[in-house]
Amino acid sequence: MGQVAWKALFLSLFDYKTEKYVIAKNKKVGVLYRVVQLSILAYLVGWVFVVKKGYQDTDTSLQSSVITKLKGVAFTNTSELGERIWDVADYVIPPQQGESVFFVMTNLIVTPNQRQAMCPEVGRTEPLDPQTPAKPGIRTDRGYFWSNKERKDERQSANIPDALCAKDTDCLEGEAVVAGNGVKTGRCLKDKGSTRGTCEILAWCPVEKRSKPKKPLLGSAENFTVYIKNSIRFPKFKFSKMNVLATDNESYLKTCRYSQEHPYCPIFVLGNIVRWAGGNFQEMASEGGVIGIQIEWNCDLDKAPSECNPHYSFSRLDNKSAETSISSGYNFRFAKYYRDAEGVDYRTLIKAYGIRFDVMVNGKAGKFNIIPTIINISSGLALMGAGAFFCDLVLLYLIKKSNFYRGKKYEEVKSSSRKSLSSPTLNGNQSPEQLGEL
Repeated sequence: MGQVAWKALFLSLFDYKTEKYVIAKNKKVGVLYRVVQLSILAYLVGWVFVVKKGYQDTDTSLQSSVITKLKGVAFTNTSELGERIWDVADYVIPPQQGESVFFVMTNLIVTPNQRQAMCPEVGRTEPLDPQTPAKPGIRTDRGYFWSNKERKDERQSANIPDALCAKDTDCLEGEAVVAGNGVKTGRCLKDKGSTRGTCEILAWCPVEKRSKPKKPLLGSAENFTVYIKNSIRFPKFKFSKMNVLATDNESYLKTCRYSQEHPYCPIFVLGNIVRWAGGNFQEMASEGGVIGIQIEWNCDLDKAPSECNPHYSFSRLDNKSAETSISSGYNFRFAKYYRDAEGVDYRTLIKAYGIRFDVMVNGKAGKFNIIPTIINISSGLALMGAGAFFCDLVLLYLIKKSNFYRGKKYEEVKSSSRKSLSSPTLNGNQSPEQLGEL
């Protein structure tokens, strides 16, 4: 028995299978087959060739350069700085222009005339020279006085928990104040009659102010303009273009503003950019934020070069829903240093709030190429074969007469069989009843 099975298996290795075409007069399967064919054809023509342009070779290795330049002047009048004009060199930080990321200062806290000395970690107490007349308040043996307002600031020392103290041993000498402004000197400064105080520190004194203007000092930056020059190149196709109108009119860029009517005028008003991003400039200017400027180049190089145009989109990149959070906004500190006639170093500390703009460039170019065209057509033909295979499964296994059709599709023919050789020829015109009689 085992030898017979092994012999049959061995001989089956030399069998040859050839296709046999059976025309099944079944309307349901026939309709299903045409629907599958039409679906595959619609996918191939509509999606692959029309939407995705499958007949094109593409280049996504976009080479891009961005140059930015801001223009605008603002006027402020504050107690710390007096009347002052702010131009590009003042409110654009860092001052080097031309990068794809730039920052515009819209609000600031100024702490002027700081020098390295000893002062309380919390409060606006300033070191006094021996000749300086004392003002109403409490004076310590190191020349500090605390006014009523400063005693109120001292009670707010909970903002810096590491600066709180009850005795000198709470202020370990040489230890930096966590989230503070300097290094502890070992003394605990307390108001008369108070049991709690703040540590004395060696730092730039007076320490930084904490009160921020309610309205942004440079709110007029809403009307400032930025020139964004973008040059792109697709190296595979050796195609280059800029987002600036090619014109000999020198006054064009001085008078135009970007709009749907002027897509090749890359002069943008900052207030418009924030509004297009879904924000309010004055609200954003108070705490700061981050705006993304997206430039998209999708070029069909089978068309004229004039059809390859930049498309701009704007979005707010920081979490605007967290405006009441302690981490909301965008700010940083910088200082301006100077030295007086006696050689003492001073600085003016500025905590700058503002809007950072990130310019991001993406793009893709496509051009006709015979190779992707042939590949996609071949893929479509393969899908047609898959559709026929699916309909075969339905015909041979899922419908009621599947056994009948399966028996007619798969037939074993032997050359020694006279009956097989003399069998009537199937021409596809027989009905299932006639096929059953064969």
